[in-house]
Amino acid sequence: MHFIRCWIRREILSAAAVCLMGPFAANTALADTPAPSPAPAQIRASKIILIGDSTVAVQGGWGSSFCAEHVTSFAACVNLARGGRSSGSYIAEGSWNIALNEARTPGYATTWLLIQFGHNDQPGKPGRSTDLATEFPANLQRYVNEARAAGAQPVLVTPLTRRMFMNGKLENGLAPWAEAIRRVANEMKVPLVDLNARSTAAVQAMGSTAANEFAPRPPSPAVAAAAATGTTIPATTETNDRPPAPQPVDPKLPPMAQPKLSFDYTHLGRKGSDYFAAMVTAELATAVPEMRPLLIP
Repeated sequence: MHFIRCWIRREILSAAAVCLMGPFAANTALADTPAPSPAPAQIRASKIILIGDSTVAVQGGWGSSFCAEHVTSFAACVNLARGGRSSGSYIAEGSWNIALNEARTPGYATTWLLIQFGHNDQPGKPGRSTDLATEFPANLQRYVNEARAAGAQPVLVTPLTRRMFMNGKLENGLAPWAEAIRRVANEMKVPLVDLNARSTAAVQAMGSTAANEFAPRPPSPAVAAAAATGTTIPATTETNDRPPAPQPVDPKLPPMAQPKLSFDYTHLGRKGSDYFAAMVTAELATAVPEMRPLLIP
């Protein structure tokens, strides 16, 4: 009986203590419970797709330096330009379909499609040439319309100048193609990067000797001497003195690709790629202001 009375007394005191300390005890219990972690902010990444010819592509164009040095990690930069392509052959071989599939990939806040052709659309390129008055602008219009239909924002780029001089004056044989691109951009309300105008002015100002430093390989003594006079000479067969890439010991493995490096007045080495990629970036920052947070000067 004494045990039962003690037990009842202890239970009553415990209940009273809980009643008196109820709010405090509840708060203490809540304080001991860890707060849930906030959900991580979701990234809003964008994509930039490059299409065009060798003056945009890797191993010879400005696209390599652009993607590597001038775009933040919040933008995927995909270089789908291919050497030797015109506005027509790029479509005919299926490269344009690949670019459109890239543009349709979901998950990106915005996808931009930079389009530069002209070099191989000129006459004298069998299987590639397009008519300047009809085919070339029609191809550009198709690129713009189909890029928009795929959910991408097209940007037209006029062709990078070649670096050939006559009596100290740069010969801009691509001017008519650049003008055709400007017309299409104006008619279809497409942002324009006028690389032809900017690169022509820059190369003219620096002269032929300095411009020769933009090529993939150094000029021969004869080419360098001619450049010093202000008139360039043909030079498209300079030797490639870069050692070949190491090949696999296992004969079952396919050989690695080899770079095709030579001196010419069209393609770009590292110095030229860096120079003109910075130029494209500066033009893009003005022509497409919404890209500015993604671009590095």
